[in-house]
Amino acid sequence: MTAVGDDMDDLGRLVRGQAQQRAAQGDVAFVRELGVRLAERNAAAREQVRESDRQLALVMRILALTPGRDSLEQLLQLLDDEHTTGAGLPQPFIASLLAEHQRAADLTAAVLARRDRYRVDELRACLFHELLIRGVDVDAFQGRDVYAWLYGRIGPHRFTWLPARRRELEAGAGFPRRRINGSAFGTATGVPAEGRADPPTPRTTERSALRDVATNDVFEAIVAAVREGGWGYCEAWVFRPDEPVAPDRVPALLPTLPMPCVDGLGPTSRFEVAVRPVDEIWRLLFGVASMGGMWGKGAHGAYGRLWAWKSMAGLCGAPEGASAEEVETLARLTTWFHFEADAEWFHNDIDSDFGVAALSSDGRRIAVLAATDTD
Repeated sequence: MTAVGDDMDDLGRLVRGQAQQRAAQGDVAFVRELGVRLAERNAAAREQVRESDRQLALVMRILALTPGRDSLEQLLQLLDDEHTTGAGLPQPFIASLLAEHQRAADLTAAVLARRDRYRVDELRACLFHELLIRGVDVDAFQGRDVYAWLYGRIGPHRFTWLPARRRELEAGAGFPRRRINGSAFGTATGVPAEGRADPPTPRTTERSALRDVATNDVFEAIVAAVREGGWGYCEAWVFRPDEPVAPDRVPALLPTLPMPCVDGLGPTSRFEVAVRPVDEIWRLLFGVASMGGMWGKGAHGAYGRLWAWKSMAGLCGAPEGASAEEVETLARLTTWFHFEADAEWFHNDIDSDFGVAALSSDGRRIAVLAATDTD
């Protein structure tokens, strides 16, 4: 059998000119060898593309993290090039880096207020919320309603559901710290000492007769922050008691509910629970969504804001189509609980597990989110 050459042009000529003929002659081994060589070339080409993409991502990161209008302008020109579309760093990530390292006035003038560069519209949308959640009043730099102008410019976007201004409960959100060659990020998920309401032991091992009634849509809303943040695993449940449940009964009720996250929990096993203010629950959901877990970068600030609000909407039972303002009103009427347990479902490493429960104001709905940063 004639050896198959390594040159790509030679391979192409052999495939086009000899493969069918050699197969008809019974030399199918020759055809197979052609396939092997082509597959090897494909693998090498894909690795070359991946390496180029890694280097492009580093170039974008360097420009984003180098303060100043010059580096910002060069980055925008690079992003607006048709050859960089979909390559390098995703625009939500770039927006987060810019909000962390560039002056807000420069970002407003060079990115938000510019009418050109259509390929950076996603960057604009994300950057507005990255700045807003950090407490920046972008209108102060332009003397006009930047939110209204921005969405009039880029059209419908899922971010238009979000509040146009930072809400009080969003203040104090945590953010990562990034450098050229490294990052520091993470969210504290442990139950705090404040507001503790651990039920006395030994606890009953009898399971509650309540049943999960969460619909698929409600489930997806509740887990949005955890799932989009890239955590390992999460579950959600909704229970509707026949009689109103008082807030002080919830800590003892939670470990009895029919949820896998408390399966196997013994009468004296650790079960820690605290009553938490709504703003602390929002910050927990935002951190989980925006910064992710141990192995991921999360969804970043803009989308982290969106998914935190969506999870809160599901937990507090907001009706379909409710506005973010209506969600906030419900959330402030809800009693919030934060818990951990020494059950097998949880991984029980520091900041790798948490549970959140929400009791409606009428005491007739209990929603639960449990998450672990494992598979």
